[in-house]
Amino acid sequence: QVQLVESGGGLVQAGGSLRLSCTASGGTFSMYAMGWFRRAPGKEREFLAAISWNGARTSDTDSVKGRFTISRDNAKNTVHLQMNSLKPEDTAVYYCAADPTYIGSNWDVYDYWGQGTQVTVSS
Repeated sequence: QVQLVESGGGLVQAGGSLRLSCTASGGTFSMYAMGWFRRAPGKEREFLAAISWNGARTSDTDSVKGRFTISRDNAKNTVHLQMNSLKPEDTAVYYCAADPTYIGSNWDVYDYWGQGTQVTVSS
């Protein structure tokens, strides 16, 4: 059983940056592909980015391409989401997720989820 804990959320002005972290425990972190999702009030869960177990493959969605970057540090059991040029429409709860093999956008494939961290971008 893998436990995931997100951190790094908060309040930031438009144009600013945040770096989210997701730390895993209870499993072998380097065996899992990791993904980041978000859910804004009244909206569906949205895929942001994913990374393979060794960082060799990544994927992301058009809405964050060029602004958000996913990375991982297997030695620290942590995956990061660097978010730059933030916009008010990026306001949401951000979640990380883990799966043994999948690095795609279908949230229901991922086996494990964190509790989420709130990101609020003011205009």
